[in-house]
Amino acid sequence: MQNFRELKVWNKAHAVTLAIYAATEKFPAVERYGLTAQMRRAAASVPANIAEGSVRSTDADFARFLQVALGSASELEYFALLARDLELLAPTDYESMLAHIQEVKRMLTAFIARLRADG
Repeated sequence: MQNFRELKVWNKAHAVTLAIYAATEKFPAVERYGLTAQMRRAAASVPANIAEGSVRSTDADFARFLQVALGSASELEYFALLARDLELLAPTDYESMLAHIQEVKRMLTAFIARLRADG
């Protein structure tokens, strides 16, 4: 069992989630139950799955939760692209967000590989 708060990938994913909440605060009210909710749900799913997986009894179980987190990060990456294309996100904000999401995805991929190699 690991303390998820000590994992670098969790800290980065949490920071991305906070940034998504701040960015979507500026979205129009009509998107409250649409893209805003979808982006926030996908963003929060990443650190939540890392946290849940960290208390699993085996590396294989933890890796499964990290795989779900990776899927949510990919979903978030698409929603950010959609928000940019709908002109809800400025191109510079999108590029910054994208870089952070992709960093989390790389970290998750490496962590999953390490857990599977150890297990």
